Amino acid sequence: MGDTTTPTRALVRLLEDANEFETAVRRCAPVPMHQYEFDAFVSLTYNIGPGAFCSSTAARRLKAGDYAGACAAILMWDKFRGKPLPGLTKRRQEERAQCLGS
Repeated sequence: MGDTTTPTRALVRLLEDANEFETAVRRCAPVPMHQYEFDAFVSLTYNIGPGAFCSSTAARRLKAGDYAGACAAILMWDKFRGKPLPGLTKRRQEERAQCLGS
């Protein structure tokens, strides 16, 4: 609380963070993807963390070649402490739509 940053430093930090999550998706789901699919999984990974993504149903389905199933698995990540959150459900639905190219 009370920390400040400059717009330039914030952008540098964002790019550093994005690289971490992009790397995790590439490492844990080393399959060809459309950019929109990759972007959806990076967004998910940013939110749930690399470890959770790497052990997720989405990553397993991607590695098995089940792209539609992997996109659907994004919807599994809409809970906090076991209960769905409307805002999180909406975000996951948007990520799934993006993943499917909609």
